[in-house]
Amino acid sequence: MKYLHTMVRVTDLDASRRFYCDALGLREVKRADHEKGRYTLVFLAAPGDETAQVELTHNWDPQNYSGGRNFGHLAYQVDDIYATCRRLMEHAVTINRPPRDGYMAFVRSPDQISIELLQKGAPLAPAEPWTSMPNIGAW
Repeated sequence: MKYLHTMVRVTDLDASRRFYCDALGLREVKRADHEKGRYTLVFLAAPGDETAQVELTHNWDPQNYSGGRNFGHLAYQVDDIYATCRRLMEHAVTINRPPRDGYMAFVRSPDQISIELLQKGAPLAPAEPWTSMPNIGAW
């Protein structure tokens, strides 16, 4: 397992970039605009260490992030997403977003913190029970 990033939702991308980059000293390492989903992702990292990143997510349509909604999730890369999800289920963890695509899943901690799991490398071939498993709750 490898720690990847922490996602934080931001209401003003320019102000957030000034804070995280200009003031704090992080550097932008990747940016992606997703027109269909109406959001922008900006990945930041400390100079010299791009392995642990902060993902700024800016939704283009105004939203109120009360109750900690601006904190999104922790993300971990795993060697085998199916084996990881199977182990979690054996420990009575609900798979909120199953890895139907062989690449991404979401679970929640006991305190309801979202955890994103991403398959290392290429997605695994779609397989049951994951392919037909529905989303459960929020993730």
